[in-house]
Amino acid sequence: MKIKLTNQSKQIIFTLNESDGAKSLYQQLPLETKVENYSNNEKIFYPSKSLATKNTPLLLSGQEGTLGYFSPWKNVVMYYDRCGSYNGLYVLGEAIKGKENIKNLSGTILIEKVENEDE
Repeated sequence: MKIKLTNQSKQIIFTLNESDGAKSLYQQLPLETKVENYSNNEKIFYPSKSLATKNTPLLLSGQEGTLGYFSPWKNVVMYYDRCGSYNGLYVLGEAIKGKENIKNLSGTILIEKVENEDE
């Protein structure tokens, strides 16, 4: 499963893992929402519904391009620098294209399913 995140002229492609959390995010797409700054290494957004965490691996460590889900706050996290583990933080996937754009995201983002494998 792949998803595409678009913000102004910036685009990021993520490959999702096969977890219940990733599948529940994928099922909510397309989604238009606001992206927010958080901390000094991540951007966050809120999906329309909470994601499933059963059979979803905990995030032990991440890097630029890691896509996660923080269940206590019900937000999706996109890292633009390294990160450690936190209670309730799950891994959903990794950016395979455009991860350098995560740091500069702002305003409204559009998240869509990638149906065409050439993207």
